[in-house]
Amino acid sequence: MLVNAPEQLRAGIDHKVKAMVAGAAPPQAIMEGAERIGVELTHVYGLTEVYGPAAVCAKHPEWEQLPIGERAALNGRQGVRYVTQESMAVLDPETLEPVARDAQTMGEICFRGNITMKGYLKNPEATLDAFSGGWFHTGDLAVVHPDGYVQIRDRSKDIIISGGENISTIEIENVLYAHPAVFEAAVVAGPDDKWGEVPCAFVALKEGVAPVS
Repeated sequence: MLVNAPEQLRAGIDHKVKAMVAGAAPPQAIMEGAERIGVELTHVYGLTEVYGPAAVCAKHPEWEQLPIGERAALNGRQGVRYVTQESMAVLDPETLEPVARDAQTMGEICFRGNITMKGYLKNPEATLDAFSGGWFHTGDLAVVHPDGYVQIRDRSKDIIISGGENISTIEIENVLYAHPAVFEAAVVAGPDDKWGEVPCAFVALKEGVAPVS
């Protein structure tokens, strides 16, 4: 809302305002837009079961020399655990082995440490399932880049399986948000007779923009 607010409403934001973004992987367009209006975002990640924010995108000083688009892409990653977490890893959900650091192989983000919950209240079955193999399983899917930073691709329950191909809703949303006419976008799976399911996008346009057929 701040990024897309009329310029007169943003008057006075002429210095760096520091803020946190969490809850979902932010679209790159939002990261870029925040920087352009003078808001410096710190991207954190976590769940209630791991205290809340349990990992942070720790920025490197040399990133400041990069073009804004590259900075936004780097700031959208994760991977540096809070000091009270023993470990954060992206693991193969079947073998619990770390995935390759190739930015392609997808696995599940898992935590263990001092700020990870003991279990779900009066629900031992859910607790046992959540801590399979000694790790807390977040249900979030991600890849690991060669530098060790993690890029969230989707929730495991949100991933679209179309004709046997895994499609990330977040990746499609990032593309939609990059369009200058798009205010908000959400992608879900829609039923399809041939492919089983296909991406279906719900898009809200910016004020004063007409849809084009």
